[in-house]
Amino acid sequence: MSTSSSVLDEVRDEQAEAPHLPSVDDAILRMRQEIQRGQHWFTVLLDTVGSWRLPVEWIGEREFRYLYGADAFDWMVLAERLLDEVPDLVPSREIDAFLFTGSWPTDIDDAEFAERIGSSKHSAHLNYLYGVLVEEALQLSVEEAINKELLNRPWGQDHGFETMYERVYGMPFIELRGLYYEQTGHILRTNVSYADWKEFTYWLFRFRLKRQDKARVASDTRKGLAQLTRMEMAVSERRHGATLGESEFTKRFVTPE
Repeated sequence: MSTSSSVLDEVRDEQAEAPHLPSVDDAILRMRQEIQRGQHWFTVLLDTVGSWRLPVEWIGEREFRYLYGADAFDWMVLAERLLDEVPDLVPSREIDAFLFTGSWPTDIDDAEFAERIGSSKHSAHLNYLYGVLVEEALQLSVEEAINKELLNRPWGQDHGFETMYERVYGMPFIELRGLYYEQTGHILRTNVSYADWKEFTYWLFRFRLKRQDKARVASDTRKGLAQLTRMEMAVSERRHGATLGESEFTKRFVTPE
C-alpha cells in the first residue's frame, strides 16, 4: 500500500524550514490585516490555514479538532473557526454559502489550493476525504443494502444477519471497539462526540485497507463514492478542494510501492 510519509513529520520539517510561522494570535491578526488591506478573504483564509500550527483547540465548551489519526486534516472545521474571527470583515451571506453549501467565492484550482495550504496539509486533506467522508458514505451504502435485504426476507426475519461492521470490516462492532482501544488507547464511549466518531471512522478506514485485498478495496471505494454522488455531496471540486475518484484513491492507498 502506497501512502505519503507521516504528515506530522512533514509538518515538522516545514516548520523547521519556516520558523516564521505565526502563533495562533499572530495568524488571526495577520488574516484580519490582509483582508483589511483589500486581499480577498478566501485566499487569505487559505494562506492562514497553511500557516496554522494547532491540531486541536477548545474554545469555550466546543472542541475544534482539525487532525485525525495524525494524518487526516479537516480543513473546513479550521475554516469555520477562522471565519468566526472576521464576521465584521466578510459578508455573512458569503460565509454561509461557503460553510453550508460548499460554494467557493472565487475560482481557485487544485494546484493553487494545494500551494496555499501547503503540500503536507493538502495530502492530509485528501486522507480525510477518503478516510472519513468516503468511509462514512461506504458505511451508509452497506447499511442501506442490508436494510433492503431484510425487507425482502419473509416476515422481516433478521436472525443470523450480519451487521454493516461485520460485512465491511469482518467483525462485530463490539470487537472493533475493543481493538480500537487496544491499538489507540481511546475508549469509544456510549455518548461519543462527532470528533471522536470521526477519529474512530478514520481508524476503521486504515483497518479495512490492511485487511482487504486490492479488488475488495476498489469495490468498496466505488460504493462509497457512488453513495456520495447520490447524496450530492463531495463531488464538486469547489466543495472540498479536490476531485474525488477511484483513480486518485488507488494511487494514494492501493498502488504498491
